[in-house]
Parts: sequence; C-alpha cells; structure tokens
Amino acid sequence: MRLLIYYGTCSLFLATGVLAQVKPAVPGERLHYAPRVFNTFDIGAVKPEGWLLDQLQTVAANSTGHLDETHGKIKNDNGWLGGNGDGWEETPYWLDGAVPVAYLLNDPRLKAKVLRYINWTLDHQRPSGYFGPLTPYEKETGKSITIATAEKGEDWWPKMVMLKVLQQYYSATSDKRVIPFMLRYFRYQEAALPKAPLSKWTEWAVSRGSENMLVVQWLYGITKEPFLLRLAATIRDQSLPWSTMLGGRDWVMQAAAFQNNKAWMTRHGVNVGMAIKEPALNYERTSDKKYIDILNRGWQDIMVLHGLPNGIFSADEDLHGNLPTQGTELCAIVETMFSMEEALSITGDLRFADALERMTFNAFPPQTTADFNYKQYFQIANQVDVNRGVYDFSLPFDRQMNNVFGARSGYTCCLANMHQGWPKFVRNLWHRAGERGIAALVYAPSRLTTRIGSVPVTIIEKTDYPFSDEILFEVAAGAAVDFPLLLRIPGWCRKPELRVNGMVQAAEPQQGLITLKRTWKQGDQIRLRLPMEVQLSNWGRNSRTVERGPLVYALKLKEQVTGGTEPAEGAYETLSTGDAWNYGLLKQIADNPGSLKVTEHSLKPGFKWTQDFAPVAITAAGRQIPGWKSEAGKVADQPVSDREGIYKGRVEPELRSFTLIPYGFTRLRIVAFPVVP
Repeated sequence: MRLLIYYGTCSLFLATGVLAQVKPAVPGERLHYAPRVFNTFDIGAVKPEGWLLDQLQTVAANSTGHLDETHGKIKNDNGWLGGNGDGWEETPYWLDGAVPVAYLLNDPRLKAKVLRYINWTLDHQRPSGYFGPLTPYEKETGKSITIATAEKGEDWWPKMVMLKVLQQYYSATSDKRVIPFMLRYFRYQEAALPKAPLSKWTEWAVSRGSENMLVVQWLYGITKEPFLLRLAATIRDQSLPWSTMLGGRDWVMQAAAFQNNKAWMTRHGVNVGMAIKEPALNYERTSDKKYIDILNRGWQDIMVLHGLPNGIFSADEDLHGNLPTQGTELCAIVETMFSMEEALSITGDLRFADALERMTFNAFPPQTTADFNYKQYFQIANQVDVNRGVYDFSLPFDRQMNNVFGARSGYTCCLANMHQGWPKFVRNLWHRAGERGIAALVYAPSRLTTRIGSVPVTIIEKTDYPFSDEILFEVAAGAAVDFPLLLRIPGWCRKPELRVNGMVQAAEPQQGLITLKRTWKQGDQIRLRLPMEVQLSNWGRNSRTVERGPLVYALKLKEQVTGGTEPAEGAYETLSTGDAWNYGLLKQIADNPGSLKVTEHSLKPGFKWTQDFAPVAITAAGRQIPGWKSEAGKVADQPVSDREGIYKGRVEPELRSFTLIPYGFTRLRIVAFPVVP
C-alpha cells in the first residue's frame, strides 16, 4: 500500500543546540532540551486571505462564533464560568478553536465571548496553583484545593485542553497574567502528581498526557525553569507509553486485527491522533534522536495498516484497518492535523507538511456542512449513502446516528472540538527559521507581517492553492533587508519552477527546501509553480485513487438531502443519490493516469466546500460492476482487484465516462476504485 511518497529526509534540520540540562525524573533519561527547527509566529502575524479567509469568516459567523449560545453544555450555568454546569472538556475544546479565530479575524464580538472564560479561569486560580471549575469538595467546604487535598481535585484532562487555550491566548495578546499562572499551576502539578496521578480520575488524562507535556515544554522554552522538564518527564511516565507502542509495531498490527474491549484506549483514534506527536515532544525534551525514528516509523505504520486515501487513518472510534469502507471520527482528524503541525515544527521533517496538507484539504472539509453548523461524527471514505445505521463501525452507538450530519449527532465532543482545525492550520502556514529566516512550509492564500531586526516586512501569498499550482509572493519592506526565504517543495512535485522578479532561478531543493538568500526590498516578487501531475495510488483491497498534487479526487454524485429529528440528538440530515456509482476504473487509465483530462476554472467568490465551487474536475472512464451494491445504513462492500490489479467479477460491457472532483467538495463519493478490464 502506498500512502505518502517520501522523498528524502530532513535530518539536516534536526536541532542539535542545547539550552539546558537538568536532572531527569527517570534514572537514565537525559533531559537535554532541543530547540525547534521551525517556530510559529504569534497569532495574528499570519492572516488568511482568499478562499481561506472566506472559510474563517464562515466558521466565525456560524457555530464557532455562536456555540456558547446553542450548545447546552457550554451555555447552561457553565463550570468554566463558576457555575454548576458542565466543567469537563467541551468548553475548553470550543475555546481551543474560538480563541485563535477571534484574534485571526480581529473579531471584537468573539473576543468578548472567549474572554469571559479566560478571565474567569485566570482570576480564579487557587493559592496552591490549582485551577478550573469549582470542585464538589470546594463547594461543600468553602475551602480551596491545596497540595495536601489534591485528591479532592478533579480530572487533569480538561485542564490540559484549557492550558492549550491559554497558550494560544498568550500568543495572541502577551497577557502578563498567563506565564505566572502557568508556573504556579505546574508547581502544583509537580507536587500533586505523586499523590493524585494522571490515572486518579479517568483514563483520558493517562491517554492524552502529551497535551500536558506540550504546554509544559513550551513554557520551558520561555522561562528556562529546570523543574518544567522534570515535570514533563513525570507526565510522560504516568501516561500511556505511546513512544514504546509506536516504535514497537506489535501494537499497530494488533489494532488492525482485534476490535475487542481490551486496551481499547490505545486504539481510540482521537487518542492516537494526539499521541502521534509524543515522540517529537520526547525528542524536544531529551535531544535523543531515537524518538525521531520512532515518530517516522510509527506514523508510517499507522498509515500502512489503517490509512485511507483522504490522508487520515480509520478511527470509528478505534483504529480499524485500511478498507475504504471504514469510518473516521472528526476529532481524530483535527487532532492529527495539530500533531502534524507540532511534528513539523519540532523536527523540521517536511513529510509532515505533506501529510498535513493532504488531510486538511481532503479529509477535513467534507465532514462538516459548508456553513460549519452540522458535522458527521464518522465519515466513510467510499461513502455513497449517509444515513442512520451500524455500517462497519467499531462503535456505532445505540441510536445509530454516527454517520448522519447533525450538531449533536454521534457524540458532542466533535461539535466542540472541530473549531481548532482551520485557525491552527492558518497559524502554521509560515514559520521562523533560525534568527532571521522565514519559511513558507504549508501553502494557502495568506499574509505574513513581521520584523527582521527593526525592519517591518510583509509577505503576501497570492494563490488558489491547492486548486492551482501557481503561488505568487509579494514582498513589502520598510527598507532593504537581508534574510533567507525558505520555500517547501512538496514530495509529490517533481519539477518545480521558480522566478524572482521575473528572472528564472535554479529550482533545486535541498531536502525539500529551496532557500533564497538575498537582500529583499519593496515590490520584490517570487513566483513559484508546483506542477501537479495526475497519479494513481494503491489502497485497501488493491483499489486505486486518482490524485493530483495534494488533492485526491472522488466520484461526483448528486446529493439528495433529507432532514430528520432524533429525540435525544436533535435535527440531522441524511444524504442519498440516484446516480450510478459502482464503477471500476478502466485498466488502461490505471496504467496511464496522465491520459486523464483535467479541467480547471477560477475559484468563485464567497468560497464554500460544496460541489458547485469545485474549480477542478477530471474526466475518467470505466465500467459498472453490477454486484457492487449498497443498502441504506450499511456499507457497500469493497470489490477486490487481484494481485495483477484487475477485478475478475462480472462487469458491464458498456464503457462509461464519469467526473471526479476534489474529495473535499464531496459528501457522497467513491474515492477508492477497483480496476476493470
């Protein structure tokens, strides 16, 4: 199976510098902090433009901007405002996306909303350093949680998410309250963990300790407080041994074979999505390059055994093999996007940028409605029916609402957690590289505003990427200024083209990067072209997927939407089609994908992820497979192409043409095709 084509490595960029050495929490582990290869700019330095701005404005105008008004767990007497209502993960989940959206768009209404929760949290830290909603013990006794009464506190897990919220808030505002707040809390955590370990309340904190480690190590990078690295190591030791599992390989193989109740938290797709960055964080804390090997091997193994054509792995809710009939939870997608962003920053390995683009442009968009108000708990790669049913999910839930589109369908964690996907993606388009360098590592229309020394610099990225292969960078500088500009060349691009102020430049990437070292001045232009060739990739049951650049292409089907209401989970939508969909891809196309006809159009204004906005289409040909059928609420079993790559069952003699569009614009589709003669 081919998932991501890896072209070289970025080991050259692994940081070898050391900022501090401290005494380890675990004998034998060296705590030897490794600076990140690439560092994100503060929130607000990178602004979305073009279609990406349309997308951010859409989420802000809809659920991201109004979830505190519509979602009962957040709006009703919320615990994160001192009330008696929900005080667990969903309010921090929402804030983890709403905070960066508010500051990226400079939206005063949304800023005011999120500040209510942030100010309450910062203003109600206990003298011991503990924070969060009032505990039953505190309400009953009127006493605050102390280190001595740490066991009377509550689950560590929701606080891990709120720490990420505060980290982003600090990046956007430099609020002077945040750093002392975190230091006090982490001192409390260091003292409390021996008597109230991560496992004290739920398995979630044990499964997701990497989210805690992330912020602890971020704070170390700012303060250089030695105890923070020891605390991060302690958190790692009390968490699931993800690096051991990712490096050992037996775990990921057994997850493909067994869907029982044993050790299911190690198979839970959202846990896996979060944990992928744990080896990178271990490398950051120790400088031990074995963790880089574990990270690369673990990610590759997951995608070989569980990967799907859209760039993400099966997670319905558990890892569930590589058949394109399996589902993926929305939370798993946004958490894996974030892990790819962190792995890219820490290691400098550009394969994670390729992976990030693939899942962001393909898997993420069609799992929500275009207005970002409804979501699917589980999407299916080959999805010709969206309905209530069991399908082939490892956890279908009793009401069988996991596949429909709805606000509260499935489970509401995704309703709260989906908001982080787009704003964190925006922030990770541009990075700092060393003292003065600027790196464009992920591409989308955007604007970077920063300073090189004392000189203000703005770079405007004008592009319709990933729907176009042309990217224009325009430089505005307060004065002539020297700095290296680094441009990523994706692994799928064979012959990049580069011009600076109209002059052809050598486009010869070194380990995936072209570095332009020169004096930049007002009005300079860099034009990068990344030619996109049509290729085929190989997936479960020897199926084939058509791809071009970072996009995978799926069969375009008319979508008939029907509304419904479920008493416990509210309004929802199902989808069906009257179009034929059971096509096998013609063998001669599989042998020569470059022969496929590509039609491109300009993006329409007011961009949305709906079929009528798809600016690229590919015309393909094949024959129908009469035995390939579907039934509402059940998967359409995937036909098998034999080892020679041919489906040997009965096919219709008539040759038919059909249209493929980018996966992100589809809610019904076939993306993994059998091959027919």
